[in-house]
Amino acid sequence: MSMPPKIRELIKILKENEFVDRGGKGSHRNFLHPSGAKITVSGNLGDDAKAYQEREVKKVVKEAQENEKKR
Repeated sequence: MSMPPKIRELIKILKENEFVDRGGKGSHRNFLHPSGAKITVSGNLGDDAKAYQEREVKKVVKEAQENEKKR
C-alpha cells in the first residue's frame, strides 16, 4: 500500500489547476476556481491527507477542467 499524500501535495495539485487560495480559519483553506468550482481542504500542511480528501480534490479538479472545456 502506498503512502497517503500530504495536505501540501493536495494544495499543490489545486494551485497547478488554477485554484486560488481564498484563506480560511485555523487549518481550513478555501479554494476557488475561475469556473466557480469550490473546495475546502482541512489539515496542517504536513498531515497525511484522508482518502476522502484525495477523492474530493481529484473530483473537483476534473469538474473544473470539464467546465473550462465547455467555455
